[in-house]
Amino acid sequence: MGLQFGVTVLPDPPYQRLVELIVKAESLGFDSGWTYDSPILWQEPYPLITLLAAKTSRMRIGMCVTNPVTREPAVTASAHATLQDISDGRMVMGMGRGDSAVRVMGRQPTKIAEFERRLRMIKAMMNGRPVEWEGTEIQLKWAQDKPEIPLYVAAYGPRALGVAGRVGDGVIIQLADPAIIEWTMATARRAAEEAGRDPAALKCLVCAPSKVSDDIAAARDQVRWFPAMVGNHVADIVRVHGETSDIPRELTDYIKGRDAYDYKDHSRVGAAHGSFVPDEICDRFCVIGSAAQCVEKLRGLQAIGVDEWIVYLMTEGQDETLEAYGAEIIPAVNS
Repeated sequence: MGLQFGVTVLPDPPYQRLVELIVKAESLGFDSGWTYDSPILWQEPYPLITLLAAKTSRMRIGMCVTNPVTREPAVTASAHATLQDISDGRMVMGMGRGDSAVRVMGRQPTKIAEFERRLRMIKAMMNGRPVEWEGTEIQLKWAQDKPEIPLYVAAYGPRALGVAGRVGDGVIIQLADPAIIEWTMATARRAAEEAGRDPAALKCLVCAPSKVSDDIAAARDQVRWFPAMVGNHVADIVRVHGETSDIPRELTDYIKGRDAYDYKDHSRVGAAHGSFVPDEICDRFCVIGSAAQCVEKLRGLQAIGVDEWIVYLMTEGQDETLEAYGAEIIPAVNS
């Protein structure tokens, strides 16, 4: 199988625009369509995911990502099982510890041990298996005998990657730097092997913005917000682990010039908190440049074992980006 292609669109109003872009992506050969779960910054994603399930026919649908803090685990499991029915078996779950969705409410990401406990419960319950939750055995009996909903875990640090390896069906990596991707997957797969799971079965999903343009300077300015967002997670890792040899310097060095992060501009082109990000990091973390340059980078990601490339469609010219992928990039990568 060739490299799979997905697209993530912000749940910004008007909601019709999100649906239009995801439906267009499906018609152009994309394999999956996603949105964010951060319902204070943007619109509530579950009604939007329901619309996407109804308006598409082939592509997988999911949230990149939801969290087990603002979403009660049993309700999250039931919602995904219901959407699995509505979509005729096309749902996927992306799950992280919680970033913008929890921080703008003044809450904190899930602690690692609790994160793992909740993910084990959600994965079993949404797929119709009985679970014990808060002292009570519960089961979605109506969800039995449905196609399995895969659980992909978004993680950067070693401990969260351990959870991905022990529990998840794959890892969501929010950056397109080959060296960091290889370290990330090796860390998760080591945890999978130690848990008696097949490390080779762990899927690698890579997400980042992409701008197809011959004007590389303009393209960098379109994506500079993204390494700043990643840096917010990296800063947490450094606070917990320090700067150790266990974490690649390619991931940590660039945040030394980082200042405050403003969640009001989370995932926004032109965000002031991205000003510290150098050009070289934009090039490493994103997929930008001419169509030929994008193809070359994606072939490189495919060569190191990336299973799916998901475009964060938060740059200007969204339709043009999708069309460039459909006409040139997807056929060239998978030729």
